[in-house]
Amino acid sequence: MTPEQQTRKTYVSGLLYALACYTTWGIFPLYWKMLAQVPSEQILAHRIVWSVVFLLAMLFVLRNRHFLLYLKQPRILGLLFLTGVLVGSNWFVYIYAVNHSHIVEASLGYYINPLVNVSLGVLFLKERLNRLQILALVFALAGVTWLTFHVGHVPWISLYLAVSFALYGLFRKKANLESLPGLLIETLLLSPMALYFLWFVNQQGAGIFLHTSWLTDVLLILGGPVTAIPLFWFGKAATRIPLSTMGFIQYLSPTLQLIIGLLVFREPFSAVYLASFGLVWIGLMIFSISLMRDYRERRAR
Repeated sequence: MTPEQQTRKTYVSGLLYALACYTTWGIFPLYWKMLAQVPSEQILAHRIVWSVVFLLAMLFVLRNRHFLLYLKQPRILGLLFLTGVLVGSNWFVYIYAVNHSHIVEASLGYYINPLVNVSLGVLFLKERLNRLQILALVFALAGVTWLTFHVGHVPWISLYLAVSFALYGLFRKKANLESLPGLLIETLLLSPMALYFLWFVNQQGAGIFLHTSWLTDVLLILGGPVTAIPLFWFGKAATRIPLSTMGFIQYLSPTLQLIIGLLVFREPFSAVYLASFGLVWIGLMIFSISLMRDYRERRAR
């Protein structure tokens, strides 16, 4: 195989990993909706516990023991506890949104997320924005402001999902740790609280696991692999295709969520929401044009 063929094969495999990852995240509402009868707090606790179990098995199979090195470093443990709280709360808000008919609002959060990432880069990493990126942020802010003014309240689900995931990405970038071992430590640090909570609700007679149907139990257990496998695919894609390509493909996830919210679960989508989404989409289009220009300039050097 020639170097050109190898490069093409690597790129195609990266593209497939990215599509698999973002498609899976995009159809998440279909999965969590099957657990609508389970309180969101219990779904989150099970997702944490079964993620630990599955990640331990997965890393054993992959012979990846880097998480043992992380356990020996207090600074890394402190940082991973912080990122664990961020990702755990993000999971909770998302599950709550899906099971309380706010899928459309959740999808808006993940459309906004790339622009929040840019804002955090300016605030914390001293990155500079060009004019197109500033204009993109103005449109996104206008979309959120429009929705807040006309609906009468801040779209807190959208904003929390966008900001918490952006902060998670920022801190994980600064830590520069492997994805799966890092996630294992994050969930491992949260697991004592999750296990205590599940024990407590079971003692109160409100526990769902092993007290309803076998299908519910299986779906709760599968929350572990459903969480870990897309992240594994994401890590594979990120090392094989350009960041700009990943940036475009990531819009697949909120688009699928929006379609599912509208067509499958028949959530309302008023003219106010259409205008808000439209402003955000214009901002993302401008932002994408900016990314394309930067990428071409770098390749021309």
